[in-house]
Amino acid sequence: MTDSNGTAKAGPGKMPRSSGAPKPGRSIQPPKPHAVKPAPGPAQQHPHPVVVPTVSDPSLWGRVDEDGTAWVKTAEGERQVGSWQAGDAAEGLAHFGRRFDDLATEVALLEARLAAGADARKTKAAATALAESLPTAAVIGDIEGLARRLQAIAEHSEEAAAHAKEEKERARHEHTERKEALAAEAEKIAAESTQWKAAGDRLREILDEWKSIRGVDRKVDDALWKRYSKAREAFNRRRGAHFAELDRERAAAKARKEELCVQAEELSGSTEWVATASVFRDLLAEWKAAGRAPREADEALWRRFKSAQDVFFAARNAAVSERDAEFEQNAAAKEELLSAYAFIDPSADLETARSALRELQDKWDAIGKVPRERMQELEGKLRAIEKRVRDAVDAQWRRTDPEAMARAAQFRERVAQFEEQAAKAQAAGNARDAEKALEQAKQWREWAEAAEGAVSNR
Repeated sequence: MTDSNGTAKAGPGKMPRSSGAPKPGRSIQPPKPHAVKPAPGPAQQHPHPVVVPTVSDPSLWGRVDEDGTAWVKTAEGERQVGSWQAGDAAEGLAHFGRRFDDLATEVALLEARLAAGADARKTKAAATALAESLPTAAVIGDIEGLARRLQAIAEHSEEAAAHAKEEKERARHEHTERKEALAAEAEKIAAESTQWKAAGDRLREILDEWKSIRGVDRKVDDALWKRYSKAREAFNRRRGAHFAELDRERAAAKARKEELCVQAEELSGSTEWVATASVFRDLLAEWKAAGRAPREADEALWRRFKSAQDVFFAARNAAVSERDAEFEQNAAAKEELLSAYAFIDPSADLETARSALRELQDKWDAIGKVPRERMQELEGKLRAIEKRVRDAVDAQWRRTDPEAMARAAQFRERVAQFEEQAAKAQAAGNARDAEKALEQAKQWREWAEAAEGAVSNR
């Protein structure tokens, strides 16, 4: 049929179109293969994957008479689908063929939607509506083939809906398990972690991941959220308590370090080098034990404490350097003194040696201290001179010891007494007493000789 302008019109069986259907007579570009992204899981196993439509040959499925009447072949025979008056029969056949291609494209899109896991219920409804329009569709093409494809879409929509439901349940289960794991991890962090920075960062990461997880049953999701939220609040309270206690400790450390700074400043002018150095060591130990004050205050207090300490030790080091220089001079003076009194020889003249030694000792003491590392060497040289003189004095005393000489004379008297007793016992015929007295006389004689020998050898 044609309108008043001679344009081809569909016959009584005009095809209804959905809002998304292509307009009759307009060429439709087939969808690109990558335009439809199949859904994962069972949907990919659909027996009708995405079909890329091709332009069909309408001459295989119908004809347009010379008078413009259009026919399509069906299982029941030919069916009139319209009239073409806008051109020759070939143009009319192409027109009704394009209308069929447009309809086939809609079917292919429904197949793609089903394969991609789209809403199976809506897909089935659309397929059913198209199938109901086929018997009156003003198109020329394989209508029976389209009917079979639409029937397959309707049949597999149920299967796809079941798979979709199964996938949804599986995803819900996985997402629920993941949120349970996140809630448990948050609870563990809240109860155990003291890595405040890392733990806080992790709780924020958990929250970000939590927001990205969908499809959990609302009641379960609310319960899990309460667990996570409670854990986060517990962690924040514990972290807040920790840092509050840390602030108190740092305030106490600041107060103590201020006191130590005052003490150090009072000691900085001391010249009691040994005692004050010991006190500074104690103050430093207390400083370390006091803990950390707030960072800026801690650094400022340390500079103040160290400045006072440096004043004292700089003065001490200067004094020690001066003392060391003086001790080096003393060591050189004692070396010269030892050289000057090297002539002391008690074997030549004991009295002169003793007098020279006393002079040496007096001058030695007047010079004063020497470096610690030179002390043993120099004192050893002095002690060697003192020992030579002392040994000579001791030897002279032993040679003239009146007590030793008297002791030797007493021993000789005892010898004479025992010899006299032996003579008397011999005269009385008492050989045994005589022998005993002679043994005693012999013993005392040995003692007397030893005493005399000691005196003579001095």
